[in-house]
This record gives sequence, structure tokens and C-alpha cells, in this order.
Amino acid sequence: MSLFNFQKGNKNNVPEDSADADLLVTDIGGDALYQAEEADQPFQSSSPSESVGELSDDSKLLSLAPRPSTISEAGLSVSLLLDLLVKHLQVGGVYTIRELAEKMALSGGIVRELTEQAKALSWIENRQSCPDGQMRYALSNLGSLQAEKTLLKNGYIGSAPIPLAQYIRVVKSQSSRSAPLSKVELDGAFKDLIFPAELIERIGPALNSIKPILIYGKAGTGKSYFCRHLNLVFGEQVLIPYAIEVNNEVIQIFDPEIHQSSYRAHGDDLLKLTSGFDQRWQLCQRPLVVTGGELTLDMLEVKFDHNSRTYQAPVQLKANNGILLLDDLGRQKVSPKALFNRWIVPLEERRDFLSLQSGHHFEAPFELLLLFSTNLSPKDLIDDAFLRRLGYKIPFFGLDKKQFKEIWFQECQAHGLLCGQEQFDYLLDHLFTKHGKDFLPCYPRDLISIMHDQIVFNKLAPEINQDLLNFSWQSYFV
Repeated sequence: MSLFNFQKGNKNNVPEDSADADLLVTDIGGDALYQAEEADQPFQSSSPSESVGELSDDSKLLSLAPRPSTISEAGLSVSLLLDLLVKHLQVGGVYTIRELAEKMALSGGIVRELTEQAKALSWIENRQSCPDGQMRYALSNLGSLQAEKTLLKNGYIGSAPIPLAQYIRVVKSQSSRSAPLSKVELDGAFKDLIFPAELIERIGPALNSIKPILIYGKAGTGKSYFCRHLNLVFGEQVLIPYAIEVNNEVIQIFDPEIHQSSYRAHGDDLLKLTSGFDQRWQLCQRPLVVTGGELTLDMLEVKFDHNSRTYQAPVQLKANNGILLLDDLGRQKVSPKALFNRWIVPLEERRDFLSLQSGHHFEAPFELLLLFSTNLSPKDLIDDAFLRRLGYKIPFFGLDKKQFKEIWFQECQAHGLLCGQEQFDYLLDHLFTKHGKDFLPCYPRDLISIMHDQIVFNKLAPEINQDLLNFSWQSYFV
């Protein structure tokens, strides 16, 4: 199976007689005997320094995140796992071991052991078996009290977390800097986008640097657009945990608005719980986190939500193994100087220092491409000492006439409009040149959109003329 074709299924689609089934079920005296197939297989780990690029597609996942078959190999305390078990039962009511294994993203063998310990504590009790012979479990009165007590402390209900040490190892192994980019690769990634050639020449070496990048220029020069497409360069997928465990607390990292999972649940091509890598991880595209004027210093720290009783990861932790773009630098509520003071150590040492509500401090990896984008002059934002730490400062300018024309007619085609050369020459000679406007890449989209609205409203022919050009110009510029 290829690294790029793993697919996640659901319990309703997993054939009971599958050779890959996570649990072997045998009805013995009304109870179900569950045996984890992987229990006799040795647990494997990879060296922290091992590069992902050196492994084959399948062995990348197996080496980075081997699937644990015992509680010890899961790297978590029994108390944390038991608390998570009773919270799931508190919410779901009645579950089989197979269903609990899917909820907690753990093997059936581990969940079976946890249910035995929970029964010994009188937290859970057996319920009537399913038609297929699987025993169902529910909370006892004592178990309900334990679940309520646990939820008051930590409201996280989901997959079992990844221990911090394993998270650090995997993030470092998946660093985008492990395989330096070449000009050929960069040109290939941006072949369908229109940017000045000198910009590609400047940005290429910067992407191989461990230092952050500041891009600056007028609004509309394509800075944000360019940054949002940088993930085209780092095309491979990475493992993102649902959550991590720090000092027996759980911090949620996976965010469906940021992390685009590559799993697809369909047909018989399912990813069962016996597939090689640890199911507490999700296989995703490299994340792109964009934050702008709303950024505050609090967003850079682990946040405890008192309503849900859960810890949320800061933006830089969610962006690990991807790109963090701080757009509109200088427009935030926090000053650029305060922002850089917060990140002096992470920028230089590629590690961050965070803390929990209890005051417990811990170290986290800072393995990401950090980009700052601004419309302001860099010297107006920060002093020379901070500018020196940024490493690369890359200006963005307008396009030349050839590039501008290419974008203009692309936008015409996208809006279903015709535009003759005479009208385009009028746009350049009588509007742009007369008013001293640069050829910014945002103008074709914005002006053509206004003309398209006018054509639709007045039921005109889908063809650009001078009247429409003048109308859009007067509507757009002030």
C-alpha cells in the first residue's frame, strides 16, 4: 500500500471475517474472547535523526509511528487511558471493544486490557452481547461518578494522545528541511502561476534556510497569494496527532480547518485498525496556518478552555511540519517588537517553551517555515537587530506588461468574457499609464469582476468595451 493511498474506514464496513480484522472473536460462554493479532509482534521505533526521505512509502509510516500493541508501548499512563475509556462510555452509553478501539484509536488488545482493569475497579459492567457475539460494556454507578469527576478535570474525549517525546521525534523526522529544494523543483511547483522570474530566484534559497522570511511590498502584489501556494513545493504528506500528552494532560492539536486529512472512506479499500502505523496519527497534507491582524500573544501559548475543560494548541504547534504565515505584520494588536521578543529562542533554536495551566513547563519542536508578510516598510516595523535575525527580506513588486496581459486574459476566460486587443491597449494606455498605476496582479481579477457584475445586471453581451472599462475603473479606484 502506498503512503499516499491510506484510507480510513468505519466499523460498519469492516468485514468480520477479514484476515486483517483487528480482533479475532470467539464466543465462549456468552462472552467474547478478543485476541490482538499484533500482540506477538515486536514494537519497532526509528532513530530521531532518521530522515523520512530515506524510507520507502510504506516503511515511512511504520518507522515513524509503529502501532503499539501494549499499554506500555502506547507510552501513556493507565490512569489517563482508563479516564478516557470511561469518558467515552459516559457519552456513548454502550460500546463493544471494537467500537471503543475505534473511538480511542488503540488496538483491541489494549482496550481489552483496559476494560478488564475497569471491571476490577467496578467502573464498568457487561451488557447483553451483540448478535455477532461481541460483548457490550457500559458504566456502573461508580463508573459514572468517576467519569463525571474526570470530565470536570479534563473534558477531552477523542483518540488517545501521543506522548510528547514521540511527538518531538516524529516532527523532527518530518521536517521539510530534511530534503533541500532545487530550482527545478521550485519552477515545477509554480509553473502554472505567474510571478516575476527574479522573485523565484530570491525565494528559492530562502526556503532552504532555517531562518524566517519577511516579504514586503504594496498591497495587491500577490504576497499572501504566493505564500498560500508554497505548500505546492513541499508536496509530501505528514503525520499529525489528534492530541499530545504532557504531564498526564491532553492538548488537542488536530484541527480540521487546518489539517487536511488524506484519508478517504469508501468501498473495500479501507484502512483498518490493523494497518501498520499508529492510528492516533492522521496522514495529512503539510499544514498552512494563516493569521493576520487578529493575532495576540495569547494565541502563541497553550490555552485552557474553562467551558470545555480542554487544552488547545497554539498556532505554531498546529503549524509544525508546515507553514505559518503572519500576514499584515504591523497591523496586529501586539507590536512586532513584542512578537519577535516572544520568538527569539524558537527562531534561533527551533524549539519553543510552553506551559500548562498548572505551571508545568515543557519544550516543544518549532519545525516550520515561518513567513512574515507586510505592506509596510521593514524599517518602520522593527530595528536592525531584529531584521538581522529574520535572515531573508524579499520585496514584491508589480508585474511587467506581458505578465499582466497573461493574467488579464486568464481572468476574462474564467468569467466567460471576451476582450479584444484594442480594449486591452485602452486599459493600459488610457487608464493605467494616465493614472500612474502599477501592474499589480490583483487588478485583473477585481476589475473584471466589476465588469462581469455590470454585464449580468444589465443583461449585456459578454464582451468588454471602453464604457465597461471606465465604469469598473471609477468604481474600483478612489
